[in-house]
Amino acid sequence: MELHQLVYLVTVAEEASFTRAAARLRVAQPGVSAQVRKLERELGQELLDRSGREVRLTAAGAAVLPYARAALAAVEGARQTAAELAGLARGRLAIGTVTSHDVDLPGVLADFHAAHPGVEITLTEDTTDRLVEGLLSGRLDAAVIAYDTPPPDLDVRMLTDEAIDAAVATGHAWARRSAVRIADLRDRPLVCLPGGTGIRGILESACAAAGFAPRVAFEAGTPQVVARLAARGLGVAILPASIARGFDGLHALRITRPALSGRLGLAWRRTGPRSAAAAAFLARFPSHGA
Repeated sequence: MELHQLVYLVTVAEEASFTRAAARLRVAQPGVSAQVRKLERELGQELLDRSGREVRLTAAGAAVLPYARAALAAVEGARQTAAELAGLARGRLAIGTVTSHDVDLPGVLADFHAAHPGVEITLTEDTTDRLVEGLLSGRLDAAVIAYDTPPPDLDVRMLTDEAIDAAVATGHAWARRSAVRIADLRDRPLVCLPGGTGIRGILESACAAAGFAPRVAFEAGTPQVVARLAARGLGVAILPASIARGFDGLHALRITRPALSGRLGLAWRRTGPRSAAAAAFLARFPSHGA
């Protein structure tokens, strides 16, 4: 079985004609017919029904066609990978990230683009849960995620590890305190990031371990908006310590029993194919750090 025989079979099946297939492939029609016949003899089955005005697949041909297409796709993938490895002249890189962090992702991407201008780069902002789904499905090559423990089936390179604080308006009754326990948050109106984000997941896990579900009165898509809502007295904010302790109008409180911390990390699939562009990006990332 030869590769060009599979090309001919697939093209004839798509065109329903030896003549149109030969024209599309820019080869002589008798050569296409002869090579398909040779493939049929090798497989011991007729793959094409030539009795009608249009050429149709036989049952055997319909069964073989997906394998022929898969073989051709694998060969094309090998060729593209080889071309990428020869200098990343082309390719695609799909990166995801959570919002509002100090990782210099734009700088990393700019340096990567300068080194490999032929690689098409896309960047998606989303929640950690959806970014993890994108990584596992293969839609994303790598993503900056927030996490407590690394998600299953992903490798994660930790970039930052930061305490998670509570924060209240300076006129709040807790503004004289320096710390609160997780249990103190029971039935308190909280201001937090949406479900699916790393900080929200860490908060919910800690509250569940203490025997209650957090009462989230307000959600906002970025930590800065969470901070502004809490500074207006709308609830107790749950925030990265760097934001809680540096935002005007907020008083930060350490969370204890247990203390909470959130990590940011660069995540990618542990197994499965990885493009040369993705491999080059992962190799470049550590030199930038957080």
